[in-house]
Amino acid sequence: WYQRRVRQAVVSTQSTGVLAKENSILEWRDLLGPTSSHRARETHPESLRAIYGTDDQRNAVHGSDSQKGAEREIRFFFPDAIVEPISTGEQATDYLVKNVMPVLTNGFVELCKVKPEDPLSWIADWLMANNPNKPRIDEPVA
Repeated sequence: WYQRRVRQAVVSTQSTGVLAKENSILEWRDLLGPTSSHRARETHPESLRAIYGTDDQRNAVHGSDSQKGAEREIRFFFPDAIVEPISTGEQATDYLVKNVMPVLTNGFVELCKVKPEDPLSWIADWLMANNPNKPRIDEPVA
């Protein structure tokens, strides 16, 4: 099974991401539907696997089955990621106020100054360019 999955992953186009929210595994698996695309079409016709899957092996999308499995898969695809519980309540508010709001405020102030024709694309580009956490590649010193 594992070898077939690896072969399929390396010969097909795919996107990999991490969904981080409370109950994310359960909610994502509800959107996916049953593992078998055939069964998904019968029992969950609106699910992603029913719509996009072709068979039991090529079921279009993957979702971790447990917290432990998700952590293992996140570390595999994103080895530098820090896997930790999501903050909630006052801790989350403090983080947003300290780290997110200043960046968003600066971006929206600039947006108002520039008044671009396509504000959504402009703010997306601005946030990409001004992301304080964007990866930096240090060029080797010759």
